[in-house]
Amino acid sequence: MTPSFTSDLRLALRFAARELRGGLSGFRILIACLALGVAAIAGVNSVRSAIDAGLAREGAAMLGGDAEISLTYRFATPAERAWIDARATASSEVAEFRSMAALADDRTLTQVKAVDGAYPLKGTLTLTPDIPLTQALSGDGTHPGAVMDPILIERLGLSPGQTFQLGGVDFTLMAAIAHEPDANASGFSLGPRTIVDRAALEGTALLSPGTLFDSRYRMTLPPGTDLAALEGAAKTQFADSGIRWRDARNGAPGIATFVDRLAAFLTLVGLSGLAVGGVGVSSAVRAYLASKTPVIATLRTLGATRRVIFLTYFSQIGALAGIGVIIGLILGAVVPLLLAPIIQAQLPIPAVFTIFPAALAQAALYGILTALIFTLWPLARADQIRAAALFRDDYSTTRALPPLPTLLIIAALLALLIGSAAWLSGAAKLTLWTAAGIGFALILLALSALAIRWTAARLRTTARGRPALRWAIAAISGPRNEALPVVLSLGLGLSVLASIGQIDGNMRAAIQRDLPSRAPSYFVVDIQNDQMPAFLERVEGDPGVSRTDSAPMLRGVITQINGRPAKEVAGDHWVLRGDRGVSYADALPPDTTLTSGTWWGAGYTGDPQISFSAESGQEMGLKLGDTMTVNILGRDITATITSFRDVDFSTAGMGFVLLMNQSALQGAPHSWIASIYAAPEAEGPLMRDLGRSFPNITSIRVRDAIDRVADLLKGIAAATSYGALATLLTGFLVLIGAALSGERARVYEAAVLKTLGASRARILTSLALRAGLLGASAGAVALFAGITGGWAVCHYVFETSFEVIWPSAIAIVIGGLLANLLASLAFAWRPLSARPAQVLRAMD
Repeated sequence: MTPSFTSDLRLALRFAARELRGGLSGFRILIACLALGVAAIAGVNSVRSAIDAGLAREGAAMLGGDAEISLTYRFATPAERAWIDARATASSEVAEFRSMAALADDRTLTQVKAVDGAYPLKGTLTLTPDIPLTQALSGDGTHPGAVMDPILIERLGLSPGQTFQLGGVDFTLMAAIAHEPDANASGFSLGPRTIVDRAALEGTALLSPGTLFDSRYRMTLPPGTDLAALEGAAKTQFADSGIRWRDARNGAPGIATFVDRLAAFLTLVGLSGLAVGGVGVSSAVRAYLASKTPVIATLRTLGATRRVIFLTYFSQIGALAGIGVIIGLILGAVVPLLLAPIIQAQLPIPAVFTIFPAALAQAALYGILTALIFTLWPLARADQIRAAALFRDDYSTTRALPPLPTLLIIAALLALLIGSAAWLSGAAKLTLWTAAGIGFALILLALSALAIRWTAARLRTTARGRPALRWAIAAISGPRNEALPVVLSLGLGLSVLASIGQIDGNMRAAIQRDLPSRAPSYFVVDIQNDQMPAFLERVEGDPGVSRTDSAPMLRGVITQINGRPAKEVAGDHWVLRGDRGVSYADALPPDTTLTSGTWWGAGYTGDPQISFSAESGQEMGLKLGDTMTVNILGRDITATITSFRDVDFSTAGMGFVLLMNQSALQGAPHSWIASIYAAPEAEGPLMRDLGRSFPNITSIRVRDAIDRVADLLKGIAAATSYGALATLLTGFLVLIGAALSGERARVYEAAVLKTLGASRARILTSLALRAGLLGASAGAVALFAGITGGWAVCHYVFETSFEVIWPSAIAIVIGGLLANLLASLAFAWRPLSARPAQVLRAMD
């Protein structure tokens, strides 16, 4: 720094310190807006960090071991077991599958876990009554034992000591599961848990070749084991066997990914709140600088340079913004700690609540950048005002835009804010789209504010004879430009809420109303090959069944594309995450549309061929003639893609991304899957009859799956709505700030009107009309933005139909009207109680 800059900075800091002695008048809203926005982001990140810490601490217990190797449709070979035993100090084999728990004619879907005597390697499973798991699974001497989730016990009306069936095998209920340490390791499930002894299933149809099950091999490893190196060794040793690896570094990857993505989204909603708060910051700075016109004029007259003026108010506002950020950080750190017992009780996973510096630093970064972006603009404009103009109180005559260097600095800070959010959130694409959406909404709202002002100016003549309305319209179109801060601050928060309301309403409609009309009633899995003729005869002969689809069912892992690792070619596409359903067909199945290529034809027995989903193939960059290696039951099958076809998953019906010719897979052990479309009154008798005739099959009611998804969406929408409400609360604070900054002008306006004979009631009516018109206008603009955003998400992201959810839409407009009305009328007392003579003499 040069001596000149150093001396200017010292002088500016002295001026700023003297200014701050006057207190925080005019800056309370600035501090509150920054504090609320920073607190929301810090709180969300603190909770996410608490969950990450809990997952890291309890990762081994949640997984059931230090590491796990899982396989699909088969158990480990002797070579695979030998590799596991050579590296583990202890190991446990677990098989998981879906089945039907039956008591007489009552059948309920359950997620079965068949365990060995070493389970659980990590964590503690507790039962009610409190007995050892080995004792419970040994049974009552007549039948093997089982333990169940209390929800499943209640559904079946069971009590300890009673006998029930799984796939035709008798079990005795011995206890209820009070705590299952690895409950979340299995991910999303459609039925409550039942735990049985693995040995009790030997020789039964539940784990026969071709049935749908996963085998998991948990390991306890020596202390200090390098998990990353061991994972690499396992994948290298069994590269062609289709193994999947997990370890204690991420014991529940599905939950961790969901939490990270939801937290990233909520952080972006919090950034929307900071954008609204930034409008309040900018408005507060403008109002404060306007009130400091005589002070700035005096300083300029006494020889203060532009740099001194800028540094004086930059340091002053920077110190106050720092206070707001610090308050927000304190709230974001302390509130999660205070609410930790409540939050922990609602979470199905462990969380370790403490102060997380990284989470707070991220929120502080966002707050500081937002404060800089929204304060530099008005500060730079004030810096350009000449002393003569300041003495004439002509602040409005400054040019609209700051100097080019300031604009470039603001643009760089904005790019830094967006880039930081994209990097730190881990969702770069979502961040960029959100930033674009916020930018579009702010531009739309700013243009709408100008349009509202222009329209109000044209409507003055239509309000003749209605003084209160005419005064309100005149105020909206007047030089103070009240429309801009109201529409920006209120409109952005309402836009977020409107978008969430429209998306949530349309997704609920698609799931609850549209999907059931097109979806099957039941999926039936684990149908054995020799059972298919009798199964189809029973189902297709039922007059209540309108349609039945069936297909052979296997599961496989795509390991290579064109001889290279699949993820090197197609990235982290969802088709490559774990195993996928695979089927085969001879002739072209009915209602199948090829988009390119040719079908292999009935009776084909040549080299393996694949018909792949056209949409997924395009996303993965596949083309006709590419080769794909699929590991099925530990065996690699390499086939050529000879056709692409349409696969529609929107109906919840049967669809396979990958189909192969019949001769390629027919010899592999497999079962069949069927979808049944039945009238509601036919479902119960049909399922009971199928259960008695084929006790090994599993029936999955599609309505139950739809309800689970709907509940999940409800929770996501609720969490997002809370974030949007924080944005709206920030907007309400900005409205209060706008009302405070314009209070002096309204007092003068009321004094003039009283002098001309206006009553208090008419002035109050005018103020209410002004606030109501601006609030309703902001709500209408927000509704348009919200409907547009909701349509775009539904159409382009979820690919569903869209219709306006009018209850939510009307609530948004009414909410905008009421919010601005309350904020304005809260500060109506001083204008109404003002004495005209006293006010006018003070303005002279």
